[in-house]
Amino acid sequence: MFRKVKSLEQSFKNMQGLGGQVSVAYKYICLFPDVQLSVGFKMPKFDLYDGHSDPMAHLRGFCSKMRGAGRKDELLMAYFNQSLSGSVLEWYTRQDHGRWYTWDDLAQAFACHFQYNLEIILDRLYLTKIEKKPGESFREYDFRWREQAAKVDPPMKESEMVDYFQQALEPTYFGYLVSAIGKSFNGVVKMGAMVEEGLKSNKIMSYLTIKATTEAIQNGTGGVIGKKKKEDVVTIDSEA
Repeated sequence: MFRKVKSLEQSFKNMQGLGGQVSVAYKYICLFPDVQLSVGFKMPKFDLYDGHSDPMAHLRGFCSKMRGAGRKDELLMAYFNQSLSGSVLEWYTRQDHGRWYTWDDLAQAFACHFQYNLEIILDRLYLTKIEKKPGESFREYDFRWREQAAKVDPPMKESEMVDYFQQALEPTYFGYLVSAIGKSFNGVVKMGAMVEEGLKSNKIMSYLTIKATTEAIQNGTGGVIGKKKKEDVVTIDSEA
């Protein structure tokens, strides 16, 4: 009797859900509760789509990794959400999945919704605003920058890429790589990686360090010149 009462209470809670609006029962929150994995199928590690790239490229990559699913629509549909992240995953969970009878239905809805990524044509000015992120290696930054540069229309010549890439660099790198004008893009990247190693080993001073040191010297608060100024002040005062 006690178990039946508890079961009824739980059913009532499931019907109420969160705030009396959404049910948290498994059959409601699991989008494809009846799908079973094939024997021996191993879930691949997917590249996550965050809504900022070509949706068709993501669909191709997902289908390629799901070849072990035997082209079964239900499996493709059930595990597509494993390849999504952030706001894209939220978009997916808010959809009326009853409208998707086949994988093609889902893929079409996904591609259409994120089609705007293909319609955005990047210009050269945008490339100069792509900054190196904190903690990002110079080569990682280079790869990310070039990935965006490839979307610019009309395509750029290598000399143009070098010019715009240098304009995007922070002062420290720009100061050391300004002499790389005329070199190949790969040559610039190699020099940038060397500057990065120099900064890590303190063999090269960053722009901010140089600026702070210069200001300290000018203000008489640091460095040999600053000490010399203080000594001169003391001498003048003692002689007065």
